[in-house]
Formats: sequence, structure tokens, C-alpha cells
Amino acid sequence: MQLQLPEPSADALRASLALQDLIVADIRRHGGWISFARYMELALYAPDLGYYSGGSAKLGKDGDFTTAPEITPLFGKTLAQVVAGLMRQSQPQLLEFGAGSGRLAFDILTELKAMGVTVASYTIVELSGELRARQEQLLQEFPQVRWLTQLPPAFSGVVVGNEVLDAMPVHLVVKTADGWRERGLAIEEDKLAYREEACDASLLQQIHDQIPEAEDLPVGYLTEVHPLAVAFMASLASMLRSGQQGGAAILIDYGFPQHEYYLPQRDQGTLMCHYRHHSHPDPLYLPGLQDITAHVDFTAMATAAVNGGLEMLGYTSQAAFLLDAGLGEVLLRTSPDEQSRYLPQANAVQRLTSPAEMGELFKVLVIGCGVELPEKFIRSDRSHRL
Repeated sequence: MQLQLPEPSADALRASLALQDLIVADIRRHGGWISFARYMELALYAPDLGYYSGGSAKLGKDGDFTTAPEITPLFGKTLAQVVAGLMRQSQPQLLEFGAGSGRLAFDILTELKAMGVTVASYTIVELSGELRARQEQLLQEFPQVRWLTQLPPAFSGVVVGNEVLDAMPVHLVVKTADGWRERGLAIEEDKLAYREEACDASLLQQIHDQIPEAEDLPVGYLTEVHPLAVAFMASLASMLRSGQQGGAAILIDYGFPQHEYYLPQRDQGTLMCHYRHHSHPDPLYLPGLQDITAHVDFTAMATAAVNGGLEMLGYTSQAAFLLDAGLGEVLLRTSPDEQSRYLPQANAVQRLTSPAEMGELFKVLVIGCGVELPEKFIRSDRSHRL
């Protein structure tokens, strides 16, 4: 397949070629084959060269994709209404992982300050040096912000993760006449090429646990499983349970429950790449210069959290969650009579809530211990669909 995508700059191309050399060396060091999860890890997070650890712009008009906080500050202001209520039940602390440009943190902190809500600390877990530099510049007026490169062992308060789970490396598996095999990367004629290998016991168990009726799917069925994201959810559960005052995690991402994720007709999985605001399905294109994502299996994420000792507090669409949290009221702080200010904000709300845009594809999973969501969220809860 020939992709018609914007040409990279000479410097960007050199960086991508350097990363390809690193990946090839890694394949040779591992006997000629690596899992797709390992390839995705290197493509996104290899020091200085990976997509998230390199220096290229990721977000906004000069980047590769746009997230909800980049669309409108109303997203963070609305989320702050929920955060405030949960902090009152635990501790006045926030932790965000994958904070992007820092825009969501800025909007949440700005709104909480306007509400008179004290935030003792706002911790950002960030692996990208380029993104951390942008965050530090944007958030310099908030002295309670600090940065870590990994989750702390214990935390009480509210955890926020917007479009983070989708960027965690996934394993590709394909159904063959002889059962499930793992698709990974090898080298053929000095180029990266796909090759299937036998699944190890742990991956076979993950397939069994994650894919409903896996043995009934047709030969040739290609999909993803998410052991790294499942492990992350277990770590998140341990962190919150180790805190002294309870807490909650609000996870917002695009994805499905298992019975929708592994439909027979979704036989090529959900893997998608984002390069300069173009979406395409080839993860081998210019590694290091494009984002690589897969949809989230929210059943697997919720199950891992509950198995880790957390409670399911809520699961619903982004549209329902934001509207229940007061998005409409936040919008109406600007009078509809002020059309030059109101209409752009109303259009942004449409993007966040329309079923044809982000409203239905994006879901919100809330898990925690020692806290509860307000009753108004019960009417939209879809936990039973997981």
C-alpha cells in the first residue's frame, strides 16, 4: 500500500532512520524476531528517538493529532467539577499521566482555583522531555505542580488519564489453522517485515482471558491484546490502595467493551497511526515520527482494576459523563448573545459530545476506593455492558 502522506524534514527523516537502525539491532540481539509490543515500545519510547521521547511537536495544529483539552478549556473546567467532589472524599491531590502539552492540568487547576478549591499537589508522570518542557512553561504559575517519570508507590486523591491507555504497547495476535500465533517483526532483505511466531504460555492465557469465544473466530482474524495496559491497571490499583485516604482514577479514551472489541467483522483489529493530522494503518511507516495507537479494551481494564482491589465507580460515554458533570452549565457562563465568543465554544462542545465525533467513541472509566461518584452519574452508567 502506497501512503500519500506529507514528506518529513531532512532532520526528522534522519532521526527516523536512526531509530530504524536501533530497532534492527534490537531484532538481531533477540535472535531475529521481536514482538510487535516491543517494536511499538521502541517506536514510541526509545530514548531521544521514540515518538514520545523525541523532540518533535505532538499536539495541536503543528503536531499529529488533537485531544479534547486542545479543542477547548471547557473539557478541563468540566472535569474539575468531578475532581473537586472526589478530592473532598480523599485528599486535595491530583496525579496525571500522559499530560500532553499540560493544557488539561492548566484548565483543571485554573478552574479549581476559581472555585476556591485548594490543591496541595499536582503530580505529572511524564516520559517525554519535550512535553515536560512545554508543561513546565505553561504551568509555571502553579507551584504545586511536580514531575515524576513513574507512578509513586502510594497515592491518595484523584488520578486523571486522558488518551493514555491507547498508546500503551499491544501484542498482535492472529488466528491460524493451527491456533493463535503472535505477529512480530523480523528483518527481510534489510527491511522490517512481519513474521508470526508461536505464542508463549502467558500470551495464550491473555488471549483466553481477554477475547470472548476466541476459538470461534475465523482463521486470519488479526487483533490486539493488552497485557501491558492490564499490568498498568494493576499498578494503578496497588498505588491507590496503598494510599491512606482512598482515591479514584478517571480514565478517558477511545475503545469498547470486550463484546464489541472482538466482533467477527473487526478482523483486522483497531491499530491506527497518526502523522501530521493524517490517520493510516501502517505502523512501520517512519517509526519515531508518528503516533501508534490501539483502541482500549475497557472490560480488560476494569477487570484488572477490580482484581487489584478497586471498585467500579462508573463507565459511560464521554458525552454522557461531561453532560452529567455540568458541561452545559460551564458553556452557559458565556451568554449566547455574545455570538463571537459563544459560537466557537458551542462548536467545541458539539465535537466533544456528538455521537458522530468524540461523544460516543470515547468512554470514561472511573475506578477507586473509599470514594463515590455523585448520584447524578448513575443514570448514564454502562458498567453492566462491560
